Amino acid sequence: MGSIRPYETAKGRRYVVQFRKPDRTSTSKRGFRTKREAELFLASTEVRKATGEWIDASAARISIDELGDAWLRAQTHLKPSSFHVLDTAWRIHVQPVWGPRRVGEIQHSEVQDWVSRLSSRKGATVVIRAFGVLAGIIDRAVKDRRLPLNVARGVNLPRKGKKPRSYLSHNQVQDLAHQAGTHGTLVLTLAYTPASDGAKRSDFARTVSI
Repeated sequence: MGSIRPYETAKGRRYVVQFRKPDRTSTSKRGFRTKREAELFLASTEVRKATGEWIDASAARISIDELGDAWLRAQTHLKPSSFHVLDTAWRIHVQPVWGPRRVGEIQHSEVQDWVSRLSSRKGATVVIRAFGVLAGIIDRAVKDRRLPLNVARGVNLPRKGKKPRSYLSHNQVQDLAHQAGTHGTLVLTLAYTPASDGAKRSDFARTVSI
């Protein structure tokens, strides 16, 4: 169990709580206006330690820059092309904004504002990818017990629009069947016979890009 003692400041008496962290090292928290506030803090700290929910506030002072480098190095399961995409999102969109920030100081509303601003300039794919990098980095901080939760999760993200498609006309289906030679009958069968899901195979054929 920890201890509580008073001390004097220019604004009057305050209280400091001395306690041990789970690793048995000693630490303290100052600035409580009343002994009751100090006692409640100490009691809640002991409960969080006992349940494994206690988090050292000093661990949240690490910067996104430091966490980001470690997070990127951990993406060894990705193909080089996929890793390059994440690295680019990190360097161009995430690091310039969040790099110097301490992970424990970031607020949910700030992340939402950043996503909204980025969405006004970039497409949904770019925004979602950049957000994924930031959220992944903060997820690492949560797993390392630096934060109780990921404040980036739950923001509103832009939706990806449907890509425009070109469709084959009936004449183009006929031309395709002709060009297919001995496979022409198969092309026509796929184009115009009903599919098992109730849709017409002609719908499938007409979605072929020109």
